[in-house]
Amino acid sequence: MNGPEIQIDFAPELRLFVASERRQGRTAVLTDGSSTLGHAVESLGVPLTEVGPLLVDGHEVAVSHIPAAGESVEVRAVSRPQRVPGAPLRFLLDVHLGTLARRLRLLGIDAAYESEDLGDPALATLSAAQRRVMLSRDRGLLRRREIWAGAYIYSDRPDDQLRDVLERFAPALAPWTRCTACNGELGPADKEAVQEQLEHGTQRTYDVFAQCTRCRRVYWRGAHHARLAAIVEDAVREFGGAAA
Repeated sequence: MNGPEIQIDFAPELRLFVASERRQGRTAVLTDGSSTLGHAVESLGVPLTEVGPLLVDGHEVAVSHIPAAGESVEVRAVSRPQRVPGAPLRFLLDVHLGTLARRLRLLGIDAAYESEDLGDPALATLSAAQRRVMLSRDRGLLRRREIWAGAYIYSDRPDDQLRDVLERFAPALAPWTRCTACNGELGPADKEAVQEQLEHGTQRTYDVFAQCTRCRRVYWRGAHHARLAAIVEDAVREFGGAAA
């Protein structure tokens, strides 16, 4: 770029995206005189999914604003909790976030996920077609214009990832109501109706079952229940909802 020079300052939460020399505060940026402020911000490494208010000389502007020489720009982070108007709050996760997808489903949150890599164009198109918030650690994917809405996942640790999503979007929690395998809804299941899917030890030990209405997978409070219950209880305690 070789045009009007502006001064730009990124919120602390956004500084991990930019070059090290821009992490200490206000720095100079040369623009081309025709591109939008949103384009300038993205060109410096920050996905617009993570950007909240843009202030120019103290006044909020749209991402379509064309910067002029001498302007002072403040790039703030997206507000939390973030509201996503226009559709029920639903998520789409890329191939690297399988554990997070299962934990969201465990809490009753609609979280679509494919174990095979569909590729960025297909994921972006799916996000738009189904109006799902795209969750990813891939900045390039989040910069695709087709995406309906998106969010960068800041941590590579599932515990922190889950907490980040729950804090950012404040989704309603309904634990134990969704299939962790396929995202379908669970319903009560009669033991006799599902006994052919159960091992003999399970038949003898358990009497209460649930079944996915989509893939027909059967659930019960088995050996792993205590570990899953701990995840649910922690989420409910911190973010609200019913832990039953």
